[in-house]
Amino acid sequence: MADEKYDASQIQILEGLEAVRKRPGMYIGSTSSRGLHHLVFEIVDNAVDEALAGRCSSIEITIHEDNSISVLDDGNGIPTGIHPTAGIPAVEVVFTILHAGGKFGGSGYKVAGGLHGVGASVVNALSEYLEVTVYQNGSVYKQRYERGDVMTPLEVIGKTNNTGTLVHFKPDGQIFEETVYDFDVLAKRIQEMAFLTKGLKIKITDKRDGKEEIFHYEGGIKEFVEFLNTEKKLLHDKIFYVDNEKNNTSVEVAFQYNDGYSELIGSFVNNINTPEGGTHLAGFKSAITKVINDYARANNILKEKDVNFSGDDTREGLTAIISIKIQDPQFEGQTKQKLGNKDVRFAVDSVVTEHLTYFFEENPAIAKIIIEKAILAARARDAAKKARELTRRKSVLESTTLPGKLSDCSEKDPSKCEIYLVEGDSAGGSAKQARTRLTQAILPLKGKILNVEKAGRIDKILANEEIKAMITAFGTGVGEDFDVSKLRYHKIIIMTDADVDGEHIRTLMLTFLYRYFRGLIEGGYIYIAQPPLYKARKAKKDYYVYSDKELEKVLNEIGRENVDIQRFKGLGEMDAEQLWDTTMDPEKRTLKKAQIEDLVTTDEIFSTLMGERVDLRKKFIEEHAKYASNIDV
Repeated sequence: MADEKYDASQIQILEGLEAVRKRPGMYIGSTSSRGLHHLVFEIVDNAVDEALAGRCSSIEITIHEDNSISVLDDGNGIPTGIHPTAGIPAVEVVFTILHAGGKFGGSGYKVAGGLHGVGASVVNALSEYLEVTVYQNGSVYKQRYERGDVMTPLEVIGKTNNTGTLVHFKPDGQIFEETVYDFDVLAKRIQEMAFLTKGLKIKITDKRDGKEEIFHYEGGIKEFVEFLNTEKKLLHDKIFYVDNEKNNTSVEVAFQYNDGYSELIGSFVNNINTPEGGTHLAGFKSAITKVINDYARANNILKEKDVNFSGDDTREGLTAIISIKIQDPQFEGQTKQKLGNKDVRFAVDSVVTEHLTYFFEENPAIAKIIIEKAILAARARDAAKKARELTRRKSVLESTTLPGKLSDCSEKDPSKCEIYLVEGDSAGGSAKQARTRLTQAILPLKGKILNVEKAGRIDKILANEEIKAMITAFGTGVGEDFDVSKLRYHKIIIMTDADVDGEHIRTLMLTFLYRYFRGLIEGGYIYIAQPPLYKARKAKKDYYVYSDKELEKVLNEIGRENVDIQRFKGLGEMDAEQLWDTTMDPEKRTLKKAQIEDLVTTDEIFSTLMGERVDLRKKFIEEHAKYASNIDV
């Protein structure tokens, strides 16, 4: 191998869309279900951009019987004229050439969500076929592609009085691990798009079973906030709302307080979710804190000797949506997750400060309610200060008696370290024997941890021993002390039994992490281990299976005679070798990364499943049985 020549002849140049088919993950993240659904969002984003430009009022999405997708909008239609430099129809340029489109500085779009300009061509490259039909200039134009290649020229196939674009594509089974679309996954993201685009009507139809949803919100993000607060006890009915422009930045903000103890803030740039926030979120937080403190002092609620409310105090129980639109957004990194435009912070801060000041002056009763909540939050914060100090991990653990029976790893580089959060001492014992001591730490937790959704403020939560053990082990601090750079393990793995109780404990842990360590989920540090549910043994060969459905498949393959089936009631029943082979060996194990798909779904799940109202929990599980069949009610 060492003798093989490596010179200029070894360098490959991938022409056109060949690069996309060769490395699809670079363009859509993955070829799993997530990437499959991303194709739809790329095409819908383009249609929504037409709406943002004021040229589209309706979008129709259809899942066909063969799992192909069509997206129809009533915009102006993709241009069909000959491109001046490419010498081919502009629509063909859009679908066959990377980094081509109307969003690179031309006058076609003032703002756009399809920022990369590669969406249409990437979808085309990864589709078995794609047909685009354009309604424009009184004519109907059509062109067909297969796996990115042009199969027919752009042809006029009829006449029309309408305008718009219809894209019909079928994902390529040669590329994707699965090609079956999930209606609910699409519908949730599409609902979010409709909330963010006031007045736009989006319809999604599933031809496979006749399911249909129509999303249309004249109130835009005001209705988004109402929706997110549907099952929560409100502190005031009137929603704060502003839609204004400052320094070429369109600033739209809506918020309302509830009696909960956590904040829920969704931030968006040109309809793109920015889960890591950025300058627009920083400007909003700064304005909220400043106006509440100024109002409290001006009205003698905060005395001269009193310290100001912290940002966390002023945001307890807050549900807010920040949606800005700018012409040239600059994102940190390639993931579009954090906005970096410095002038946006000033624009959002200025607009929110001015209008929230007016809002408080015109609604003093609401201002008083919000400030009273901040006062209670500040008292709880002071009470939690001592508890937080006890849980804050120093650079080196000072005691040989590690918190929560933590068995730490010896490696000091966090990027090489992982910690298993394990249910119970028995499973913890097996995990300690099975682990690689260099890189794998084990933290056994006693039974079901505290349900933070019901527990109240952070001072009560920090009094819980299991919670303290996790915070101490992570090393990041919590709340206003949170610092992700101090994280001691870049993989935090939840490992619970593969039964009903295990599912419940996993949900409790995820609730805690979502409410108090959302940055760890958004940063991609949280994983869920997948232990086997059964071991089938035949002719001295073991088959580990992870569900009843998989067991049936294995039995059909190996035959049902002379098969010994063992059902694992818990991780503690597995010996160290079995646990290593199935669940902890990085070469063999299966880990699922915890991800926040969208604001609507995630908050609804945790609020409903772990909240106070049993009736809502049972209703939710009945409606989502295929996803929540193992969750304890």
